[in-house]
Amino acid sequence: MFVSSWRTFVHNHVMKFYRRKLLRYNLQNLTKGKNMSVSIDQVFVKQFEADVHLAYQQMGTKLRGTVRSKSGVVGASTTFQKVGRGTAATKSRHGIVPVMNLNHEPVECVLQDYYAGDWVDALDELKTNVDERRVVASAGAYALGRKTDELIVNAMSGATASVGDYSAGLSKDLILSAVETLNNKDIPDDGRRFAVVGVHQWNELLKITEFVSADYVGNNDLPLISGGASKKWLGITWVLYNALPLSDATKRDCFIYHAASIGHACGQEVKTDISWHGERAAHFISNSMSQGAVLIDGDGIVRIKCKDNDAQ
Repeated sequence: MFVSSWRTFVHNHVMKFYRRKLLRYNLQNLTKGKNMSVSIDQVFVKQFEADVHLAYQQMGTKLRGTVRSKSGVVGASTTFQKVGRGTAATKSRHGIVPVMNLNHEPVECVLQDYYAGDWVDALDELKTNVDERRVVASAGAYALGRKTDELIVNAMSGATASVGDYSAGLSKDLILSAVETLNNKDIPDDGRRFAVVGVHQWNELLKITEFVSADYVGNNDLPLISGGASKKWLGITWVLYNALPLSDATKRDCFIYHAASIGHACGQEVKTDISWHGERAAHFISNSMSQGAVLIDGDGIVRIKCKDNDAQ
């Protein structure tokens, strides 16, 4: 009787010991597994950030490369210099070189922070699947790129010179009138003139013989053959952009401008932060960028007022 009770006592204590040990082992593994699942490889973060930045440069923004751009700005604002015109003059032997006394007018550009974030459940899949990582990275890059273009177009909207009255679509006569306006103001025709047009206006351009003929644009830049959303004609690079200002459903504003007339400033290029949120059991990917745009010289931009039939 005593021996049987002693065996039961020993058995119960031994089983309690192993149960506690097994429980401690499971808790340690569970904690370790959780830490492994939510920890983020910094190498992956840098690679993902590089993917977003590359996508932003390649496809995110259409208009940043068509204006004056300043990177690495420190502070909440920066200035672009609007330089006046000067005239050369002669001088006598050993005389003093004449001074042009150019007018230097600083134009302030205010920078703001913009964010594009999204929740991702399966972060591990992004680490191994290149295509899935590219899709998620492109989504953030395109959002920041659209904001860049929006800021630039908003700056363009401050233009005072205009041609057309919204009664007709984009035509060769309207384009030549806008070019004449730039030429009358001595805006350089140095290959840095750009035009941004909407979808309907792009289709109207394709109906202009000079825009699609090899006799005018060359064999390597035929829009009906090579496609694409930018072409060169009349010394102007034409860019297709589908978010130009639209009013009263049919009045579309397009712009022809010189690159020096608009400024875009960037204090921080694309930055990516990835964090784990336990309450959602998901990772949050935050893409951010500090940027701003400003109209520098109103003489270098002309608004083209077009009737947009596709908006009806």
